[in-house]
Amino acid sequence: MLDIDKIQKDFCQCTNPYEGNVITYFDSAATTLKPKQVVDAVNNYYLAECANVHRGIHTLSEVSTSRFEATRDKLQKLINTNKREEIIFTKGATEALNLVASSYASTFLKEGDEILITEMEHHSNIVPWQIACEKTGATLKAVPVTPEGELDMQAFEQLLTDKTKIMSVVYVSNALGTINPVQEMITKAHAKGAITVIDACQAPAHLALDVQELNCDFMAFSGHKMFGPTGTGVLYGKEDLLNKMPPYQGGGDMIDHVTIEKTTYNVLPHKFEAGTPNIAGVIGLGAAIDYINELGLDEIKAYEDDLLAYATERMSEVPDLTIVGTAKNKASVISFVMKDLHPHDIATLANKYHIALRTGHHCAQPLMKRLNVPATARASLSIYNSKADVDKLVDALKKMVELFS
Repeated sequence: MLDIDKIQKDFCQCTNPYEGNVITYFDSAATTLKPKQVVDAVNNYYLAECANVHRGIHTLSEVSTSRFEATRDKLQKLINTNKREEIIFTKGATEALNLVASSYASTFLKEGDEILITEMEHHSNIVPWQIACEKTGATLKAVPVTPEGELDMQAFEQLLTDKTKIMSVVYVSNALGTINPVQEMITKAHAKGAITVIDACQAPAHLALDVQELNCDFMAFSGHKMFGPTGTGVLYGKEDLLNKMPPYQGGGDMIDHVTIEKTTYNVLPHKFEAGTPNIAGVIGLGAAIDYINELGLDEIKAYEDDLLAYATERMSEVPDLTIVGTAKNKASVISFVMKDLHPHDIATLANKYHIALRTGHHCAQPLMKRLNVPATARASLSIYNSKADVDKLVDALKKMVELFS
């Protein structure tokens, strides 16, 4: 098991008071806290090794380029891509999904084609496909969700047809924590001739990923949800598909040769990385991957599974509290509602007890509509949370019940 005391010391916010109080952080599904190792890597770039990448032959540029590209190598190993060139840096999962929707879908889809998503998707895995459908005449369809917060797999098989050209599905729900059977879905989508896109934002900090085993065609995730800096993201794509796609943006570094009449494009991955990237952020992401590898994803998952079970049991003690999303296979997210208390009031009162919760529709309005709730309160757990943190939350929730009883 993980050494929680040591881990909490790595995350300064877990131990350092803010305005006189240590805040217990339960909002990791929105963004994780950052260990000092990541902050140190970012600071070292800006304070000692700042230079642009890929373009200079002086020492600082070569050092920065080496550290920047080392993160690509680490990502290749982390998710087991066939080639390092299949890793594209973006500013986040949102941009990665938009890249596929804009470059692939808008190029290869036509009227009568279908894109299949689910009602569980984050808005960033809905809106780009809607835009692609408007451009191409394709149709967007969505797999419904059961009252327990699982995908209706019977409906999935009915919706998946020969007209389905793209299937894009979330691996782990940010709103409910549901872990979807994406490998089964990928296999069935490929059998229909569809390409597959996986929104894995909530996965890399919680469980192991293997894109070759999954056999997905694209995968997107964000650095800031896996202890890395904000403004960093990753798109994995199979080499043959990426080579067929037109560039997403034009500018420096994505070119081979430019004339006024015509431009030829650079090889992968640079073809999709126009302009100066978030160098410090990518270097920081490399440090975050090192941190995850040091702890071990199997150990992380085991610790968080135990913590989730404990939190679920403890929260069941709170009168008039209902957990929303009770899938059998879940990651460390608990969404809930309380009788006579709006979720925003729950979060406001929790803040009085120095607890950070997230409330609202969690950028998943279709899911909230399906579950017939306008919003939920959400406690999302991570490696720096402890059972004592859970006890603090439960005590606060019980006090809220007493206050309004």
